[in-house]
Amino acid sequence: QVQLVESGGGSVQAGGSLRLSCAASGRGFSSHGMGWFRQAPGKERVIVASISWSGASAYYADSVKGRFTISRDNAKNTLYLQMNSLKPDDTAVYYCAADRGGASWPISEYNYWGQGTQVTVSS
Repeated sequence: QVQLVESGGGSVQAGGSLRLSCAASGRGFSSHGMGWFRQAPGKERVIVASISWSGASAYYADSVKGRFTISRDNAKNTLYLQMNSLKPDDTAVYYCAADRGGASWPISEYNYWGQGTQVTVSS
């Protein structure tokens, strides 16, 4: 079992930056592929970025390429999402998620979810 807790959300003006963190508890964080998702009001939850268990591989949605960076610190059991050049369209609840573990890539399924953190970008 993996428990995930996001933090770092808030309100920012367009063009600003935020860094989200996701603290993981439980065993074997370093064997889990991880991802960030977001859900805007009235829309489906969509993937933003994902990272392999080792941190060597990453995926980004086209909408955030060049602006967001996903990273992880396995020694601290923490996942990060650095968000720069934020736009009003980035406004959403952001969720971190983990796969079932086993040190595999790409990630086919997410099995554990955090509770989410709100990001609001004003124009």
